[in-house]
Amino acid sequence: MSLPDLSIHSIHQAYSRGEYTVRSLVEELYCKADHCGNPGIWIRRLSLEELDFYLRKLESKSMDDLPLYGIPFVIKDNIDLENIATTAACPDFSYMPEGSATVVEQFIQAGAIPMGKTNLDQFATGLVGVRTHYGVPINPLTPDRIPGGSSAGSAVALSQGLATFSLGTDTAGSGRVPAAFNQIIGVKPSRGRLSNKGVVPACRSLDCVSIFALDFSDAKKVLSIAEGYDPKEPYSRKSFPISQKNCKKLAIPRKDQLLFFGDAQFKDAWFKTVKELMAKGWFCSEVDFTPYIECTKLLYEGPWIAERCSALQHFLKEKSECVFHTTKKILETGFDKTAVDTFDAMYRLTTLRRQIEPILEQHQALVVPTVGGFPTLQEIDEEPIKINSDLGYYTNFVNLFDLCALATPAGKSSKNLPFGITWIAARGYDYDLIRIAQEESVKQGESFDRISLVLFGAHLSGLPLNYQVKNLDGQFVAEVETSPDYRMLLLKNNPPIRPGVYRSKSGGVAIRGEEWSFPTDRVGSFLKTIQKPLGLGQVQLDDGRCLHGFLCEAVEEAFSEEITKYRGWKNFLRLNFKSIA
Repeated sequence: MSLPDLSIHSIHQAYSRGEYTVRSLVEELYCKADHCGNPGIWIRRLSLEELDFYLRKLESKSMDDLPLYGIPFVIKDNIDLENIATTAACPDFSYMPEGSATVVEQFIQAGAIPMGKTNLDQFATGLVGVRTHYGVPINPLTPDRIPGGSSAGSAVALSQGLATFSLGTDTAGSGRVPAAFNQIIGVKPSRGRLSNKGVVPACRSLDCVSIFALDFSDAKKVLSIAEGYDPKEPYSRKSFPISQKNCKKLAIPRKDQLLFFGDAQFKDAWFKTVKELMAKGWFCSEVDFTPYIECTKLLYEGPWIAERCSALQHFLKEKSECVFHTTKKILETGFDKTAVDTFDAMYRLTTLRRQIEPILEQHQALVVPTVGGFPTLQEIDEEPIKINSDLGYYTNFVNLFDLCALATPAGKSSKNLPFGITWIAARGYDYDLIRIAQEESVKQGESFDRISLVLFGAHLSGLPLNYQVKNLDGQFVAEVETSPDYRMLLLKNNPPIRPGVYRSKSGGVAIRGEEWSFPTDRVGSFLKTIQKPLGLGQVQLDDGRCLHGFLCEAVEEAFSEEITKYRGWKNFLRLNFKSIA
C-alpha cells in the first residue's frame, strides 16, 4: 500500500475506501520523515506517543464531523503548539507556551494532526532559510540551492511529502519565497484575517500567519477554517470587503523595472509566463513599479526594522551572543532609528499607497515574479545580506501596503529550476486571488486546451462511474457548491441511480459537487455517456464563477422524489445507501 496524494480530498477518499486509517497514515508519514534524510526540516517533531494524544481524540469522530479529519500539518516554530516549546530558531529564546496559537487550535478542533514544529530563519528575519542554529532544510528539488525563508521547514515539509498543509508567517515574503522555491502554493492573507495570537512577533503591525498548500482547493479550505475575528488579538480585524471583481486585466511591472539579478533563465521564464497568460485571454498592462520599489526600500532601510527590535529588545540586549550572526547584524541597525525617521516613513508610505490605488482598482491583480533568481547555498554564504535583499524585490511591499497575495508555481526555467509568480490584490480579495489563480494558473510545458465541468452524481470521486472520468484524463480540481438556488431530484432511469440538479426560482439551496478538468477534445466522448434527461448547461457557483455542468432538462418527468434537502449526492447516498457511499 502506497501513500495517497496528500491533498485533503485524496486522503479522505483513502480513508473512505479503507485503504488507510488516520493512525496508519500518521505512522507511515512519521516513518517517511525518519528516512527522507532531511533533519533540518524540523526543530521539534512530535513523537508517536505525543501524536497518539491527537489520534485518540479522533476515535469517536468522522469526516462528516470534522472538515480536516485526520489531515497532517506542520507548524513553523514561531507559532505556539501546546506542550511543545517555541524557539523561533533560537535555543536560548525557547519558552513553553500556555496553549496553542489561535490558528493552530482551530485546525486541531477541525480534526487536523500536528506532526511537528519546523525550522525557520531565526526570529523570522530573512528570506533564505539558512539563518538557523538547527541545520539548514535541504531543498528536495534543488539540493545545492537555498530552501527559501523564513518559513523554510514548513515549505520543505510539503515539498518532501510529509504533510498536507503547513503554517508559516509572512512579514516581508516569508510565506511566498519558500513556496516558489519548493513549487507549492503560498497564501499571504490580508492582515488581520487570521489571528496572530500565539505567534512570536517580527513586525507586529505587519505580521501575517501564512498557509502553504498542495493545491488550490486545499488552500481555500484551510484559509476558511483558519480565518475569523479574535477579540484577544489586537491586530485581528472583524470584516473584509466582499469582492467578486471579474475583469480580464492584469498589471505587470514595466520591462525596464524588472530585476532578475543576473538570472537570464528566470527572465525568460517570466516572459513566457506573461505570454501564456495573454494567450488565455488576459490583457497584461505594464505599470510603473516605482511606488512598489520605494515601499520595498522602506521595510529594511526605514524604521520598520526598529519594530523588529521592539519585539526582541530585551533579548537582544541581554543575550545578543545567542543570536545568529547575520540576524544580529540586521536587527541591531534598528536601534539607530528615531521617532522622526518613523513619522517621515509613515507619511511617505501613505503617499505611496495613494499612488497604487488606481492600479488596484483598474486591474484584477498585480502579477509579478515571486523572486527574480534562485541563489545557491554557496552564493548566500558569500553575500548573505545583499542576496536576501534581492529576494525581497517583488515581496517586501505587500505587507506595508496592506495587500493580500498568492504565490503559485509557474513551471520551470530552462535550467529546470522551479519558477513561480505571485498574484497581488487589495485587502480582502484573498478568495478572488485563489479563484483566478486556480482558473488561470500557468504551468509551463503543459497543454492549456482543457475545460472544467461540474459533476454532481455517479461520476463523483469514489462512486461507480468515476472510472469513466479518469479514463478520459479527467483531473480533480476542487469540491464546489452551486449558488443557493438549485434543487436536486432522484432520477427514474436504470442503475446506477443518479441525481438531477436544476436551477429553480424557489426552494433552492447550494448543492455540493466537484469540479473536474478535461482535455477539450475528450469532452465529446464524455457527453456520449450522459443519458437523458441530463444535458450540458451552465452552473452558477457560490464563488461567482459560471462553469459547464450536467443539469436536468425535463424536470416534470425526471424524478421519483425530491432530494434537495440532502444538499449533495454523496450525502444522499451516505444517509440512504450506506453500502454504496
